[in-house]
Parts: sequence; C-alpha cells; structure tokens
Amino acid sequence: MTTTLGAFVLGTPDPPALADFYRALLGWQEVDREPQWVRLRHPERERPGLSFQLETDHTPPVWPQRPGAQQMQAHLDLQVDDLEAETARACALGATLEDHQPQKDVRVLRDPHGHLFCLFLPGA
Repeated sequence: MTTTLGAFVLGTPDPPALADFYRALLGWQEVDREPQWVRLRHPERERPGLSFQLETDHTPPVWPQRPGAQQMQAHLDLQVDDLEAETARACALGATLEDHQPQKDVRVLRDPHGHLFCLFLPGA
C-alpha cells in the first residue's frame, strides 16, 4: 500500500488553544507548535496525528444538521471505556454536551471551538 492516513486537520481561529484541549482529552504529545499550526500525535505512534490550522473565519456547524445552515463536514469518533466519566471529563476540559443525542452508547459533544465529536463505547 502506498497511501495511508497521516493526520486529521481541524480549522480553528486559535490553533494552540484547541490543541491544548485535545492534548488533555487524548493524552497525546505535541510535535509542532506555532501560532498558526499545531500537531499532536499518540505517545507511541507517529501517525496518524491530529493537527490544527488557523482559519480566522471558522464557522461551527449546526447540530442536528438542517438545510441552509453550516453543515458538518467531518467529526472525530473517540472510543472510551466509561462513557459517563469521559463525557464529564471532556466537559470539565471545555467541551459541551449537545442536546440531541441520536444513540444510547454515543455522546455527541462540541469542542471549545464548536467542532462536533463523539465519544462511544466499544461495539457502538
């Protein structure tokens, strides 16, 4: 195989601040930090990583989606062992829990800059 996923990149008006949130949430290490770009990686693997790039006009998506509003283009799915504890920890770090929750074993949250992400249990 010659193609692999290297990283997922989130646009944000403040890359260092959003990287700090995900670094704390995931326990990942910072590889690069500049005002306009930050890259994180798992402590034991170089790739895939999670990066944050400056987008001064970032508009968070609506949830649930509806016609005529900013649509979600992608989101992160993060597997956890304890859904309630990790939801509470993510909220303590600055995430917000969405009102609309479409599945029993999944929690839809929004990071501090408005990107949607899901916490889910194995098998969900």
